[in-house]
Amino acid sequence: MPKDQPTTLTDRLRKLTDLPLARAGAFLARLGVHPDWITIAGLVLIAIAACSLAAGQFLAAGLIFLLSAPLDALDGAVARTLNRRGNFGMVLDSTCDRYADGLIFGAFSYYFAVLARLDMLLLALAALVGSYLVSYIRARADDAKVSVSTTVGFFTRMERVVAVLAMVFAAAALESDAPLEIGLLILALGTNITALQRLRYVQKSLEARGD
Repeated sequence: MPKDQPTTLTDRLRKLTDLPLARAGAFLARLGVHPDWITIAGLVLIAIAACSLAAGQFLAAGLIFLLSAPLDALDGAVARTLNRRGNFGMVLDSTCDRYADGLIFGAFSYYFAVLARLDMLLLALAALVGSYLVSYIRARADDAKVSVSTTVGFFTRMERVVAVLAMVFAAAALESDAPLEIGLLILALGTNITALQRLRYVQKSLEARGD
């Protein structure tokens, strides 16, 4: 069998934020806030941030991205408080995450297309493809026919969020596109390497059990 999966940044942050998220989730549940509303609100904020990013308004984009980040975990905290056992919330959350990826990297693509930087546009598209593959491989591996839990890799969703925030705020502070160029290169490589890591992990897991 493959070695135990390593602790990811997402795992570490979850341990640090479990208690405050649980309290916030309980508070919102008492107010009657539905977790799906939080999920959709997070996507709306990402869409607004993506518009700012496409227009080159990096500070505004970064602040709105930062504001949307806690909502990605808060919807789950509210759902746990309400003891929701349905699967639709998970499907909605994953769907909104994929839309968010498309909006973010689409905004990078648009920004550089306007500048006629087709090299950076291609990097943004490569990062988008890698991000989708990271999630797709996990989803396929979780299927009942495969049944392999796959969270390995350098660039899980949380690492991607941190990278995007860092590059956008750096671009705003330096008033330069250089942080975006470096960040997109890292994301394009990191996400696709992570996809291959997960694919290899699934292969080893299946071989170990004789599938």
